[in-house]
Amino acid sequence: MSDLRKINIDGQEIEVDGAMTLIQACEQAGIEVPRFCYHERLSIAGNCRMCLVEVVGGPPKPAASCAMQVRDLRPGPEGQPPVVKTNSPMVKKAREGVMEFLLINHPLDCPICDQGGECDLQDQAMAYGVSGSRFKEAKRAVDDLDLGPLVGTAMTRCISCTRCVRFTTEVAGITQMGQTGRGEDAEITSYLNQTLQSNLQGNIIDLCPVGALTSKPYAFTARPWELTKTESIDVMDAVGSNIRVDAKGREVMRFLPRNHDGVNEEWISDKTRFVWDGLRRQRLDKPYVRENGKLRPATWTEALTKAANALKGAEKPAGIVGDLAPTEAAFALKQLIEGQGGVVECRTDGAELPAGNRGAYVGTAAIEEIDTAERILLIGTNPRDEAPVLNARIRKAWTHGAEVALIGPAVDLTYDYHHMGEDRAALQKVVDMSGDDEIKAKRSLIIVGQGALQEADGNAVLAAAQTVAENTESRLLVLHIAASRVGAMDVDATNENGMEAISSADVIYNLGADEVEISEGAFVIYQGSHGDRGAHRADVILPGAAYTEENALFVNSEGRPQLAMRAGFAPGEAKENWAILRALSAELDATLPFDTLAQLRTALIEAVPHLAQVDEVIENKVQHLKPAKLGKATFRYAIKDFYLTNPIARASQLMAELSAQAKALKTDRIAAE
Repeated sequence: MSDLRKINIDGQEIEVDGAMTLIQACEQAGIEVPRFCYHERLSIAGNCRMCLVEVVGGPPKPAASCAMQVRDLRPGPEGQPPVVKTNSPMVKKAREGVMEFLLINHPLDCPICDQGGECDLQDQAMAYGVSGSRFKEAKRAVDDLDLGPLVGTAMTRCISCTRCVRFTTEVAGITQMGQTGRGEDAEITSYLNQTLQSNLQGNIIDLCPVGALTSKPYAFTARPWELTKTESIDVMDAVGSNIRVDAKGREVMRFLPRNHDGVNEEWISDKTRFVWDGLRRQRLDKPYVRENGKLRPATWTEALTKAANALKGAEKPAGIVGDLAPTEAAFALKQLIEGQGGVVECRTDGAELPAGNRGAYVGTAAIEEIDTAERILLIGTNPRDEAPVLNARIRKAWTHGAEVALIGPAVDLTYDYHHMGEDRAALQKVVDMSGDDEIKAKRSLIIVGQGALQEADGNAVLAAAQTVAENTESRLLVLHIAASRVGAMDVDATNENGMEAISSADVIYNLGADEVEISEGAFVIYQGSHGDRGAHRADVILPGAAYTEENALFVNSEGRPQLAMRAGFAPGEAKENWAILRALSAELDATLPFDTLAQLRTALIEAVPHLAQVDEVIENKVQHLKPAKLGKATFRYAIKDFYLTNPIARASQLMAELSAQAKALKTDRIAAE
């Protein structure tokens, strides 16, 4: 039950929940209170003292608004609502004093600091500080930390807000950072000079309100006012994290998270944040055709003619949809290939996802429901690698008391869980005990990974998960790892025989599928953005745009359609993915019925109406799969190397370095080391 209280802030009377802190109440009243250590997604530290306000009738000194609740305030002598002032002379003087103290030891680094132009300390010193300083003593200096290849440090700038310590401990679930010393000797440090071992560590760069923690790969490359900012969607996993793409001219300089409470809150994984150097390397910027066993550059006309002739002469043409393909391109490919009497397939990893049954291949849960779950069952998934941001959400539920259970090999998920077993027998045991009324009484959620569905009995595993969900009145979430998969399943880019039908095809149109081995004999047309495995096997290469270079629709793991927006143009002669398929259809004399992206989207929404509900989680009907006998295999996880899961990541130097570092840490050290 909410405990509503009236409070008067700067003469404005509002009613708020008594559990709210004063800083939250001020925000609700539309009044800005400066802060450095307070962050709404982290625990309260109350140590920067910048958010001081005056509580009328309280102690004759300012109070920290982040650490005082509304219910702690005393009403006036005649029962009037308590009065809080955020702009009184006392508050102004207190803020100026705090700011002066914060700047005593702060170096004059602004011209060479990467945070310049988007620095909280700069902004608040201008707004709330004084013009000069009375301190003439020498400033103290602190040694910099080595936190690894991602986070650069300049610890002399640190103001000890402890946001980084609280984030790594509470959200990322690692314990390497902390604060030692007292008073002037206090400093943030890492335990035994360890580097950070987390795939969410880049978020401390955004959290740092000064320039103490900066992005090592981005260092000294651009100023914020030189960048063009585009709001878009991430495709490194299937969570669909909301991001901002910052580009300088034609080059992407960095990715930053955007706040979206329903998807990624305000965190992104390190692969999402730092993969931008992969957008510059190994790019396909012109068409190629294979002659005498070797690829040579060609014109668009020549490449499209050769591709069209191959498709015209094909007995069994087939199309495969890769992990990063936009939904529009998957839809256009399906129309093109099926128009030639062929088949298409998007389940390139062999996952047993039932076509046409959205309640089974997406599930019935929203990502947001993890927050309120009291029991979470993970089947054949390692969310720490498959969806780090979603894993942080599971950890948050665990810190609030949720019980987590795992069926699959034991791994470090950053939180405690009940390990139910590694094989199908453990799942069968859960199915058998799922009728228990005690389990029904709690809000529960089942998350099924792609690794659980890639074996021959994948359908039986999914049916078993559905049975457990029904018996325990749980919600079911199928955790995908490919950003394009749900959208391609929605447009039904599937066939009855799955990848078997592709293996017998004589001409294969490969739409950016680089994780698939294509046997010798078939003529391969490859359309993609990078010179990866798919391009090496191709007979014709048609260069396409990457995810930052075209407007596209992606559907995330919970079935939420989201729009990725173009932040720059594709290099050289590369074109947008849907436009290449449209041009090829004209060469085939089977022109697809759209000339613009808007017309294509109209046709797409006509065929699949729910894709018009952008940024909404669609309620899926539950169609139960037929229960089948489970096999005897041990569950295996879908991702073996978190940093090298797609062609963009494999083109990135930084991802290669991180992958090598992760492998080195896993190998057991011998005594001499």
